[in-house]
Amino acid sequence: MKVLIVLTSHDRLGDTGRETGFWLEELAAPYYRFKDSGADPVIASPKGGRPPLDPKSNEPDFRTDETRRFEDDPEAMAALEHSVRLDTVSVDDFDAVFYAGGHGPLWDLAEDHVSIRLIETTSRAGKPLALVCHAPGVLRHAVDPDGAPLVEGRRVTGFTNGEEEAVGLTEVVPFLVEDELKRLGADYSKTGDWLPYVLTDGLLVTGQNPASSGPAADALLALIAETGEGRA
Repeated sequence: MKVLIVLTSHDRLGDTGRETGFWLEELAAPYYRFKDSGADPVIASPKGGRPPLDPKSNEPDFRTDETRRFEDDPEAMAALEHSVRLDTVSVDDFDAVFYAGGHGPLWDLAEDHVSIRLIETTSRAGKPLALVCHAPGVLRHAVDPDGAPLVEGRRVTGFTNGEEEAVGLTEVVPFLVEDELKRLGADYSKTGDWLPYVLTDGLLVTGQNPASSGPAADALLALIAETGEGRA
């Protein structure tokens, strides 16, 4: 069983001069959920190579057992250092796709035609797809076979307006995930800020924030088992 983990390649937080990228917990927690279940996680990014890490995600207050395990794991660090280019990936080679968040995806993956095609192809192939925190925002241009927004009428969640306000980036990000999902006609819901919250609608899994990344990975694994997509 193989699971593709998609990370951002974008490293700048708008015009602030500050660095951004992927959020470490949102990679590490799913990575080990997949690894420990016997799956083979493969990391990809638009540019390939070492994706940029949001430095804030590695500050002491945001480190977890999984992030420490990841940084102490030579195999995991090598997989991150040599992420595959997203345009070389075929959905046929994977059983499911997981998008990690961080602010970076709002700039690159949300507008990346390769990523949009990957999401649409995954959906049309009947394979599970999960996105957490800011990553549900990358669904903004994905459509179903009839041309309607992929999230229209779907139960979804993602980083809340309140959470964005709490980190002081409401006026920095190109769009607010909560507002965008609602604009697209999604049935958006949320729980309290920073609490784990995961929704599954068909083969689409969304998580609200970093604390939701591990549970979202568990939900994705459950879907793989239910659909019988997993390969030995």
